[in-house]
Amino acid sequence: MSLLPYDVQLKRVSGQEDILLPQKMSAAASGFDLHAAVSEPIVLNPGERQLIPTGFALSMPPELEAQIRPRSGLAYKHGITTLNSPGTIDADYRGEVKVLLINHGQEPFTIQRNERIAQMVFQLVPQIQLTEVDELTETVRGAGGFGHTVDNWLLS
Repeated sequence: MSLLPYDVQLKRVSGQEDILLPQKMSAAASGFDLHAAVSEPIVLNPGERQLIPTGFALSMPPELEAQIRPRSGLAYKHGITTLNSPGTIDADYRGEVKVLLINHGQEPFTIQRNERIAQMVFQLVPQIQLTEVDELTETVRGAGGFGHTVDNWLLS
């Protein structure tokens, strides 16, 4: 099955020409690694959050969104993750891509220039039409939520 690629354009932010552009680290990877475009090392203390620039902006077709997700290695080894995960980049945004990182670890973590800090995954955005109605269709689950299906499983 052959799928045509979507054209996503990247533009470097002025002064960030040495920052690596997003890249897949293996042929089957779904995410493109993003690199820190910090001018000097930034220390992220436990519980602290920082908005980290990546040195590029992008333009993508309206049927796509880009999601910013944590890197599993940083999360596992250091407790570093993205605070709004996944972060969403809408197709009409043209500013520099930035990553909101937080340190959930117990030690300070230093972010170096060009360090891989997150990954970007592209997703299709379906066209949705919302319709207001007086009644919704019924299901077995109904309005049960927040553990409802687990509670019903335990009772059966």
